[in-house]
Amino acid sequence: MLKVLPSKFIPLINAGHEEYKNVWKNRPDHIHPDQSYDPKALRAEKRKELEQEIRIQVDELMRQELKNLRLAVDREEERPFKALKKKNGKKVGKKKEKDLTPNRSLASLFEELVVFGFIKKCKTVLLKDFIGDCLYLGSTLSLAHKLPMPSLFDVRQNMALYAVLRLGSPDIHSMAPLIRSILLVGPSGMGKKMLVNAVCTETGANLFDLSPANLQGKYPGKAGVQMLVHMVFKVARLLQPSVIWIGNAEKNFYKKVPKEEKEVREHGQPEPLMDPKRIKKDLTKALRLLSPGDRVMLIGTTSHPQRAEVKGLCRTYERILFMPRPDYASRYVLWKHMLHAQRVHVTQSRLDISALAKVSDGYTSGHIFQAIRSVLTERRLLQLSRRPLVASEFLGHLAKLEPVHREEEESLKDWYFKTPLGMKKIEFNKDQEAEEARLAKEKKKRK
Repeated sequence: MLKVLPSKFIPLINAGHEEYKNVWKNRPDHIHPDQSYDPKALRAEKRKELEQEIRIQVDELMRQELKNLRLAVDREEERPFKALKKKNGKKVGKKKEKDLTPNRSLASLFEELVVFGFIKKCKTVLLKDFIGDCLYLGSTLSLAHKLPMPSLFDVRQNMALYAVLRLGSPDIHSMAPLIRSILLVGPSGMGKKMLVNAVCTETGANLFDLSPANLQGKYPGKAGVQMLVHMVFKVARLLQPSVIWIGNAEKNFYKKVPKEEKEVREHGQPEPLMDPKRIKKDLTKALRLLSPGDRVMLIGTTSHPQRAEVKGLCRTYERILFMPRPDYASRYVLWKHMLHAQRVHVTQSRLDISALAKVSDGYTSGHIFQAIRSVLTERRLLQLSRRPLVASEFLGHLAKLEPVHREEEESLKDWYFKTPLGMKKIEFNKDQEAEEARLAKEKKKRK
């Protein structure tokens, strides 16, 4: 059974609650509404500050007195402090990263990464712009012993907890369990890159792009990759918070590199491409060196995780967030929100949002956005007052788009349940079923 560990924030909350009960709860502020401050509380607070100031002066006087006593007793100006002898044995602790760029300034490293396109400006997107609703059938599915898939609302909430809060607050990052990396898994068009931009926007983080496509033709050789990873993580630490994004993250952990990834044809001649797996070793090492207080997070996105080695991928990415196709509730909210963003008043029109949510089953949020943009041109928006919008106008544009087929989603689900997190989820579900069976058996015996 899964056990919830005690939170590190509970003592702080309890201390604040105790302070409120002891100091502020029974204060008669309602009797004196014009009172600007409490003299007793102010004196107590200032007394502590004064004690600290006087303590520094007293300590200095005591040191001088001690020095005078030593001069009188030992007749020497200064007694050297003997350092403790080091004990024989191996040192225990983390290995420090070797600085490959000791003579270079931060400005020069930053400039080089910008010139080569590894530092990019993120799009201004808020986390609330990632639209989705709760999974209302979650409890029903659980009672039927079926594992409910996460909704878009769950994904957004987890990104807020894992990424935004940790990167945005140094205190939370140092106290909360350390999470160095997140992998977003889902079909294309689900808004994975949008979530990366949202995290950067909400936290003011710098965006580093280490995607395989961005690495082609840059920093060749083993030493080049080592230098690149070192520079990225060094600048990311110095300019934290930072997000290191890897698109198509499965390419770094290919089981077998496809032929089209090995070479490309230019002028009729095959030109060899750089191995997309070349960054894997140095990336894993650099991630291990991140410690609490280093507000640097690796976020990977992938649509085809089946092509990668599960062990290596799960070892690098500590949290895996699976993003399935939007369910009915999320599709309904998506249609409503996106139409409203295009200045369409859904409440006043005859548009059947429920019908659109039903017929768009299997389509991602990106598909819905494309269909709306295709239909609602400037000309069509001007005609809304004379010719109201109807649901059938979107069907033709949706039909031109390729939906996410059930086989593709089932393949992603099968892969997810092979990961350590997915296996824990299955094991937890089995434990629940066994517990329910045991309780039912005991109840039957009593009868």
